[in-house]
Amino acid sequence: MPVFCQLCWSEPLLSSLLRRMPELETLEIVKLVNCPETFTPDMRCIMGESPLVQGYFVLAGMNSAGLSFGGGAGKYLAEWMVHGYPSESVWELDLKRFGALQSSRTFLRHRVMEVMPLLYDLKVPRWDFQTGRQLRTSPLYDRLDAQGARWMEKHGFERPKYFVPPDKDLLALEQSKTFYKPDWFDIVESEVKCCKEAVCVIDMSSFTKFEITSTGDQALEILQYLFSNDLDVPVGHIVHTGMLNEGGGYENDCSIARLNKRSFFMISPTDQQVHCWAWLKKHMPRDSDLLLEDVTWKYTALNLIGPRAVDVLSELSYAPMTPDHFPSLFCKEMSVGYANGIRVMSMTHTGEPGFMLYIPIEYALHVYNEVMSVGQKYGIRNAGYYALRSLRIEKFFAFWGQDLNTLTTPLECGRESRVKLDKGMDFIGRDALLQQRQNGVYKRLTMFILDDHDTDLDLWPWWGEPIYRNGQYAGKTTSSAYSYTLERHVCLGFVHNFSEDTGEEQVVTADFINRGEYEIDIAGHRFQAKAKLYPVTSLFTHKRRKEDVELSDLQGK
Repeated sequence: MPVFCQLCWSEPLLSSLLRRMPELETLEIVKLVNCPETFTPDMRCIMGESPLVQGYFVLAGMNSAGLSFGGGAGKYLAEWMVHGYPSESVWELDLKRFGALQSSRTFLRHRVMEVMPLLYDLKVPRWDFQTGRQLRTSPLYDRLDAQGARWMEKHGFERPKYFVPPDKDLLALEQSKTFYKPDWFDIVESEVKCCKEAVCVIDMSSFTKFEITSTGDQALEILQYLFSNDLDVPVGHIVHTGMLNEGGGYENDCSIARLNKRSFFMISPTDQQVHCWAWLKKHMPRDSDLLLEDVTWKYTALNLIGPRAVDVLSELSYAPMTPDHFPSLFCKEMSVGYANGIRVMSMTHTGEPGFMLYIPIEYALHVYNEVMSVGQKYGIRNAGYYALRSLRIEKFFAFWGQDLNTLTTPLECGRESRVKLDKGMDFIGRDALLQQRQNGVYKRLTMFILDDHDTDLDLWPWWGEPIYRNGQYAGKTTSSAYSYTLERHVCLGFVHNFSEDTGEEQVVTADFINRGEYEIDIAGHRFQAKAKLYPVTSLFTHKRRKEDVELSDLQGK
């Protein structure tokens, strides 16, 4: 959206420039250019191939930073056009992060009026735009809002961050902006505790949802080539898999349920809706009988997390939901309350026990009311994405767009088990992964647990903090959260092995990770950290339960 720069804007900048470089004052200004400028809804430029017209590339919306971004942006776009992909991950700038919903003239006008003053403003972690909101909402939005939900926006979709209890000062909470311990800390702690000890409900309707079907076996044949894990599983089973590019990097990280022999249900991150659709369409045969349908809007998704989730769902479905009857990573259409056709899946995206419920939207309010009503006796409560983030990071669950991107391979993040390398089946990225397995990886996703960090007094890690191994720079964090289980901050990030002599990258092994001494640099202060290649909460929980059993045995004697 073009906005005319005002001449008066130049005066403060010019004064500062002359103060720093006084000799410029003697130079003659031959021409002063006053021209239109373009801005985008998220203050980042747009680049890449159009999802609608193959071979049509875009580089625009520089947000008054064209001179500083021009060289790098031009380089990456040229690589994209010539080689099919840039040499660095530029997902945050990719045109396909936007959809048709962001093209409304009214939305753009209101959002750009907010964007312009924010360009040089200090943006604290997890801040949100205020304009263009309530564009995409779950059928439960009003109900959750009335119960204290505080909202954030993802791809135009409103998602609950956390739920404010009635006794909290809402105004003070909304105005709290800090790089330190946030005011919502105790609220999220209670939600996480409920997820671990009772049962919580998180509205996750924003997830991208596709159905892929065919009249014959073509759906399975094509998906086996497009995805890295083996999808030839019994009906009702769920597979976690990647959608890789030729270099073996993640174009998408998703879960696919086999509904029947010729139909699959695919669940992807919220902001994958345009990108994933365009990628699938580009690689699917044009003469096939394959049907790809975006059903995101058809289903409300409720994440029922916690050890008592099985009790709630058993009571509502009149069916046993224990692991013996409903194993992990299983999908089945069931009745919940009065509603039929609910797709129930035994996974929670957190590593905690529970179920995902994909509910036709006309049944959403009924199912939610029934879940909350029956769940009262089991201590049920609402929870938000901040609790989900804490749970998934302490379980070492990597998310696409944060920890994974188009340059990250399964071998670099410990996901070899999700790749069918030794099954003799071809898939996109297979050759690159075989080569990488032979040569070794040059970075490795690692979990870091901060040791000497004071949660109350020190600045928090959020993401992008430098990682040091034995005093030498080794990478940066990709995401972080406070673990209420470990009572420590947990960061995820990639560790590299840079040569001390040449700076070149060398192979990273598990032994290299384990033998290092690590520090995380937060705003210039380095904190000691323990590096792990596996989640520690499972061992922690097992030890705690063992101690509880031993204590109960002792008390019973």
